[in-house]
Amino acid sequence: MTQTLQNEHIYLRAIEPEDFVFLSEIENDERLWLLGSTVQPFSEFVLREYLKNAKEDIYTAKQLRLVICLKNGLSVGLVDLFDFDVKNKKAGVGIVILEKFRSKGVGFHAMQCVMAYAKKHLDLHQLYANILLQNVPSLHLFDKCGFQTIGIKQDWIYHNGKFEDEALVQLILT
Repeated sequence: MTQTLQNEHIYLRAIEPEDFVFLSEIENDERLWLLGSTVQPFSEFVLREYLKNAKEDIYTAKQLRLVICLKNGLSVGLVDLFDFDVKNKKAGVGIVILEKFRSKGVGFHAMQCVMAYAKKHLDLHQLYANILLQNVPSLHLFDKCGFQTIGIKQDWIYHNGKFEDEALVQLILT
């Protein structure tokens, strides 16, 4: 039987309370805030509460966060399924890889796993992502994974005194 949450390069696992330092490092990295809607750091209390409640399943929470690990167990990133819509069989997907592990295939292998998981276990028909046009490596990753740009949201994100355009990319899972 084929495993969906692992391949020969990486594996995806549920987030654990022991991931507090790793999660804090990513969530409180100001360089990543423009990728979401964060404008302030997360407190230790807020992150610990999040980890405490991370046990909710995707059908209740409407989101799922998985830790991307190398085969040696080292945590190198996160992949999120969010805006989970059972009725319409779709979800958003986001991914972040620690800087020193970018452009090494980790993101591609993680996306392959999450796409297989979404289709096989969640019965999803499609995934989508919102990506700033200036985030060329991310656009390249999603393109390599088969996502198509279906629209550009002009002046969508305000950052550093100017507006940035954002691409909406979509993959129909076949």
